[in-house]
Amino acid sequence: MFTSYIVHPTPARYELLRNTGKKEIPISSVFAPQATTSTMMQNFRRVADAQLTESFYASKCPSGPAKVREVIKTWITKDRTLAPALLRLHFHDCFVRGCDASVLLDGANSEKQSGGNKNSLRGFNVIDDVKAKVEALCPGVVSCSDILALAARDAILEMGGKNWSVPLGRRDGVVSLASEANANLPSPFSTFSSLVTSFAKKGLTTQDMVVLSGSHTVGLTSCALQQTRLYSFSSSVKTDPALDPTFAASLKKQCKQGDFTTKIKMDQSKPVDTWDPNYYSNIIRGRAVFTSDDQLKRNPTGLKIVQQMNRSPSPFNDNFGASMVKMGKIGVLTGTQGQIRKKCTVKN
Repeated sequence: MFTSYIVHPTPARYELLRNTGKKEIPISSVFAPQATTSTMMQNFRRVADAQLTESFYASKCPSGPAKVREVIKTWITKDRTLAPALLRLHFHDCFVRGCDASVLLDGANSEKQSGGNKNSLRGFNVIDDVKAKVEALCPGVVSCSDILALAARDAILEMGGKNWSVPLGRRDGVVSLASEANANLPSPFSTFSSLVTSFAKKGLTTQDMVVLSGSHTVGLTSCALQQTRLYSFSSSVKTDPALDPTFAASLKKQCKQGDFTTKIKMDQSKPVDTWDPNYYSNIIRGRAVFTSDDQLKRNPTGLKIVQQMNRSPSPFNDNFGASMVKMGKIGVLTGTQGQIRKKCTVKN
């Protein structure tokens, strides 16, 4: 969920090509330097902590959060695959310009058109439906960015996850650039060090990174991302030796060589997606679908956290909620900043 796919990718093409006139639009996994220093990030976080509150809509729109929950429940009851899709929307929003709902804006060069988002992100229609119903209750009050944060939490609840309190009071941005999404979203081919760097630039720790990656316990990915690992890993080895041989054989049955369209489950250990710490067991057993997931055990710090999350009972749920709250405060607009969009796809 926290990584992105494109058409016909290999690690080299994923990083180096930039052919925006065709279907293939790769993301760079070299993360662009951010203007925000660690000190500024701490200051922004203190401001966010002061202005975001769970009771933000208590007097302005008391039934708003409950309406979000109701609509999300209805949609996911019809289609469970929307749950990880909505969680991914929130992540892809927060990692580009902060949690300002810029990922929802339409436009020829908006974030929706970036390599990691185009033909990949889903759930926009769900957010539009939520927004319309909340607007009917409280016109011009509840922001699209708060709806994204609530929808992500509510989606996980529908998958069997544990509740966490969502601080509210975000406002919506008015700028959305595909180039910024290309520069900031992590790649499924990322190394451990590049993942740590990417998350640190957003004020998140290594533990936050490993815990939030646990969202890959649900959801789907494309066989396009398996081609290199399964069939052309290196000049001397066709299949990634990090893969458990039995698991690799299973993936090859699902993702034939040259298949760039079939979708497969991120967690192959269960028939139906449920919210659990199985992701970490899969990593330890060599059954992680993404290279970036396998990387989490290739570093002593990462491995220690993976092992902690894999214990029984697992601390994963409690840690996940805490890390989501931190992520949900990245670069937020509050007070008089930004706006409250009337429609999430266009600025006012």
